[in-house]
Amino acid sequence: MDLDSLKQITQDVLKLAKNAGASSAETETSYGSGQNVSVRLGETETIEYNRDKGVSVTVYFGQQKGNASTSDLSLAALKDTVEAACNIAKYTAKDEFCGLADAALMATDFPDLDLNHPWHISVDDALEMAKRCEAAAMDVDRKRISNSEGAGVSNSDGVFAYANSHGFVGGYASTRHSISCSVIACEDETMQRDYWYTSARDFADMESAELVGKIAGERTIRRLGAKPMQTGNYSVLFEAALATGLISSLISAISGGSLYRKSSFLLDSLGKPIASSLLNIDELPHIKKANASSPFDGEGVATKSRKLVQNGVLQGYVLGSYSARKLGMQTTGNAGGSHNLIVQSTGQNFAELLKKMGTGLLVTEVLGHGLNMVTGDYSRGAAGFWVENGAISHAVEEITIAGNMADMLKNIVAIGTDVNKNSSKQTGSILIEQMTVAAGGQE
Repeated sequence: MDLDSLKQITQDVLKLAKNAGASSAETETSYGSGQNVSVRLGETETIEYNRDKGVSVTVYFGQQKGNASTSDLSLAALKDTVEAACNIAKYTAKDEFCGLADAALMATDFPDLDLNHPWHISVDDALEMAKRCEAAAMDVDRKRISNSEGAGVSNSDGVFAYANSHGFVGGYASTRHSISCSVIACEDETMQRDYWYTSARDFADMESAELVGKIAGERTIRRLGAKPMQTGNYSVLFEAALATGLISSLISAISGGSLYRKSSFLLDSLGKPIASSLLNIDELPHIKKANASSPFDGEGVATKSRKLVQNGVLQGYVLGSYSARKLGMQTTGNAGGSHNLIVQSTGQNFAELLKKMGTGLLVTEVLGHGLNMVTGDYSRGAAGFWVENGAISHAVEEITIAGNMADMLKNIVAIGTDVNKNSSKQTGSILIEQMTVAAGGQE
């Protein structure tokens, strides 16, 4: 289905809601399709196709709200779905903070963000690409890499339209493609696994299948020969792929839901230092081809570029209209999440970060969900590499890293240039001055 067809469906839904007596309404219609293939040990493992469509509608009767959805786009199903939403609204409690975002904040400019790049790859070609990826991983060391969890190639495209009773209607098509590989290495009766992947809107922007496989193989081999380490307080370097998790934790702590529920370790932090003066984060929603680009948020509010953190000082929260009203503030255009967070580097490449750390722990994997959002206490199982004299010495595993997220943010001493392009939160590796590291999984 094309965008015009989806926009027409949104208008039909809004008309049905109005006729049912709703004081206002909003609706989203989407359609998407994709193909996923995977191989293991050179043989086809899976071939999957998906095709999804759906409509969701939220109606408001004054301060009462109801929501319903359907995957049937027929007019009869739309009528039933609107009726269901209206019935739900009549039985919900009044909430003075619910309702559409302010009409004055609706997006009126819709720049082409170049998000739609269909990849018409055949199943046979996708399988061949996956096989080349896996072979490249195993070619790194055929003696020690003799097993695999497989390699996969996926492509997807979709289109959606959102509309509300303010007269706003907007939407766009977008794509997302990826190549991934995970292999297993064995030495002296011990096994290790690791992986790598590449993802982009445009398949031409992805790393090659051979490079993805090569990196996956190299990452797996380097984990062999793990040795114990001493419990203590050390500098910790989170490689770029994991450093995005630190930024995600920060964003969760300054997001509306956590703030109005008073379940954040960064309550009342607006305009205050929350991190090292080295930390600068920009939100840039209009980067072409980027993973989280959009001209408007999930409520139709125009997105805008802004400084989120400047020299360690929090410049703004991450709010949709409901949480903003609960806090007595205005939405920041973040209904549905943040848009392309860019963490500025302090200028060191990865090798220079290791030298700056000198002695400490390079973390390449974390396990579990060990962050208490209320207190900021952080404790995760981890694996990685012991670093001495600015160089990687040996692999380590079955360790626990612990600290407090508020302190960790303030103890950032460097941010690398080795940016992870696969994430909507783009950051290089992050070096933290000191954390507690417990050997043997003990704190």
